[in-house]
Amino acid sequence: MSQEPVSRDKGGFWVFLRSQLRPRGKILTPFNVISVPIILLGLGILVVRFTQGLGSVTNLSQETPWGFWIGFDVITGVAFAGGAYTITFAVYIMRMEKYHPIVRATVLNGLLAYVFYAGALALDLGRPWNIINPIIGNSFGFNSVLFLVSWHFLLYMLAELLEFSPVVAEWLGARRARRILSAMTLSAVIFGVTLSTLHQSGLGALYLMAKPKIHPLWYSEFIPIFFFVSSIFAGLSMVILEGTLSHRVFKDQIDPKKHHSFDDLIIGLAKGAAIAMFVYYFFRALIFLHDKQWTLLRSGWGAWYLLEIIGLVLIPCFMFAYGVRHRSLGIIRSAAVLTLLGIVLNRLNISIIAYNWYSPVRYYPSWQEIVVTMMVVSAEIWVFRWIVLRMPVMREAHELPSDPQEKPERAAVAASL
Repeated sequence: MSQEPVSRDKGGFWVFLRSQLRPRGKILTPFNVISVPIILLGLGILVVRFTQGLGSVTNLSQETPWGFWIGFDVITGVAFAGGAYTITFAVYIMRMEKYHPIVRATVLNGLLAYVFYAGALALDLGRPWNIINPIIGNSFGFNSVLFLVSWHFLLYMLAELLEFSPVVAEWLGARRARRILSAMTLSAVIFGVTLSTLHQSGLGALYLMAKPKIHPLWYSEFIPIFFFVSSIFAGLSMVILEGTLSHRVFKDQIDPKKHHSFDDLIIGLAKGAAIAMFVYYFFRALIFLHDKQWTLLRSGWGAWYLLEIIGLVLIPCFMFAYGVRHRSLGIIRSAAVLTLLGIVLNRLNISIIAYNWYSPVRYYPSWQEIVVTMMVVSAEIWVFRWIVLRMPVMREAHELPSDPQEKPERAAVAASL
């Protein structure tokens, strides 16, 4: 950078920060028009929730203390974030370099998912300040599954932050910090993959103690393994869907030389998803046959089970395989959508729908719970878009188009770090 560096004392950092807060692109977009009212309404609901308690905006009760915020925001949302550890494992451990162009976006998506969805746990607690209890073992004990999951969540968010930190260093122009942080990436990936293996299965382990309450078609001693394996193809399907949307929305951020390789990446991801889904379906079918659950299929619950396991697991698996063989991106993307719907249905079946299935009084989420969840998702997309439009996420810093107005400001920040 040839410009004269400006010291932090002269406000270089704050000038740079203000420049980054300027809106970029069109303001009146369909997403903005829809998401802003949702976020404002959700914030209003949260004011009522924190001033008048959970009962004022939710249908939770002593019989159903875990509702839609846990079942979707946490149990389902964490599965969707499985693409982060899957892709980083493929790139940094297996040395599958062709997936390197999507590593940063995938890690960012995973990091934000954990920050927003795991952070949404505070909304579901009657006394949010007690969220520290599982971490310190208070009232739960150090042998509690919640103790393990809490620490896995916390450490994995730190690992993902470390994986993404070289992007922030490039954005700030801190070359030395970038070299140091990049050298730590491999260790962070190994640590993060290990933690992901544990906490994805740990979420399933939470339901091992609820055998009397979960319908037999969905309960199994292997729920932790099912949660882990399903997080692999859930994460890959989310990468396919999110990558397709990002490829269109942020096409100006992507190096034109890499546009032609995007189709090959999608096909490779679909192949991995098909293999993981076949393994998942094989084990589910094996346990079904071993437990002799044929008679359970004669009820409405049996039809609901077949919808999930056949319609949203086996059929998308064959669609992925067909799409890979015939290089049909349309079929692959359709399979990804069906797969994500299947993950949502599976997680909600275990945590809500098939939970207390015999109870005459059923839990249904209130409209306020749904709006708050939509607010959390919308806010995550806003933050993801803000970061992608400013930081070198879709490509390296040296590949970004130059902006003459930002050069002096970026030079000032780099000089102060």
